[in-house]
Amino acid sequence: MASRPARSLRYEYELYIEQEIENYKESIPRSAILAIGDEAATRIASEAQFALTELLLLEEVDRLIAKRLSLPKYETWRRRRLKLHDEMRRPEHWGMSADYALVRTANDASEHRTQSHVLVAGEGSERSALFLAANGCDVTTLQSEEGSVQRVMEAAIQAGLAERVHPVAAELTGFTPSGPLQAVVCSHSTLKDLTPRERARVIAVLQSATIDGGIHLVETIVAGSTAIDELRVTYRGWDISVESDKRDTQVFLARKELTENRVSH
Repeated sequence: MASRPARSLRYEYELYIEQEIENYKESIPRSAILAIGDEAATRIASEAQFALTELLLLEEVDRLIAKRLSLPKYETWRRRRLKLHDEMRRPEHWGMSADYALVRTANDASEHRTQSHVLVAGEGSERSALFLAANGCDVTTLQSEEGSVQRVMEAAIQAGLAERVHPVAAELTGFTPSGPLQAVVCSHSTLKDLTPRERARVIAVLQSATIDGGIHLVETIVAGSTAIDELRVTYRGWDISVESDKRDTQVFLARKELTENRVSH
């Protein structure tokens, strides 16, 4: 998948201001919005050089709301954003250690010259998606509900990562990647809810879409679960390892072999 050019900080600031204003409008009753509209109309009417137009009225309403919310000026916002970007690259910011499997996946993906495309699905997808995006990945995150899609998108906007995080309302069973994947990160609970046939078909689709050397992570597998044995069979021919984490669960890692290695076998 071709990478999109990064949006400027100025654009991200405008997006942030717009989102904050829209959130405020949705949080207050219609009567309050109408009152702000009346105030805006009065202000415009007091300026003899301006004719009252719908566009001018909307702009003045937004200006009044921004003032009411005490939204920061661009330079103040920019300093905070750059500091936050540096912090978000750190795994500790997301409650992860430097040797966590997802962190190593992000490091591996960032070594590629072109922007890596990663698919994230299931439990904990928001945290994983934002961490990967903060480290330069282009992330598609699957959400089964529209409300979840909106929450992820708002979180990405707040973090300044909207250009790299792409929430999609879809189930794994109905999703087909639009381009090659560098990595797939999925919670075991998402796969567990599928029938064996659905699970095999979903994994086969994702395996086919993954580039040589790409990584699949299946997280939060209960220790001792038979799921590990099933995954070993499903990922036969891939380089496999299983790791324990501090929550008494396991992470299944599989790396797709390079073409020349498969041929030599």
